[in-house]
Amino acid sequence: MILKQLRLSKHLTQEQLANMAGLNVRTIQRIENGQNASIESLKCLASALDVDIKQLQQEQFMIDKNEDNWQTLPLFLKIWFVFNFLQARPTRRSATRVQFLAHISGFVFCCLGFVSEAALAGGLIMLASGYLFNFLIYQGDKYGIWYDIHTD
Repeated sequence: MILKQLRLSKHLTQEQLANMAGLNVRTIQRIENGQNASIESLKCLASALDVDIKQLQQEQFMIDKNEDNWQTLPLFLKIWFVFNFLQARPTRRSATRVQFLAHISGFVFCCLGFVSEAALAGGLIMLASGYLFNFLIYQGDKYGIWYDIHTD
């Protein structure tokens, strides 16, 4: 069941979801840990998350490309999904790590550029990649695509 992914995509805590669904927090925890849920609990959760019960019972998160959320994403974020960087559950933490590594390696290669022109070119490309990831992280924050909860 994809309850946890749906909850995190809406930026909700277990307590908030329990209050919205009229369920106990322990019930949410059990369902997220893989235990079976009653049909009444599923109805309450589906209503609170604004999804169908069938979608709630899926084992994997599937992106519906006809959905309004997908349609409103900019083209470059859709391409990011296609190249499987974000996969189905993008996390801001993984994008930030890639951004950091691109900046550090770019700096190192630019320093090596004093010895080799090829290293300088590679460093500039890595720095540009780092700044691209900075922009993509900004867009991810703007459109709320992250599945982890960050406290920036």
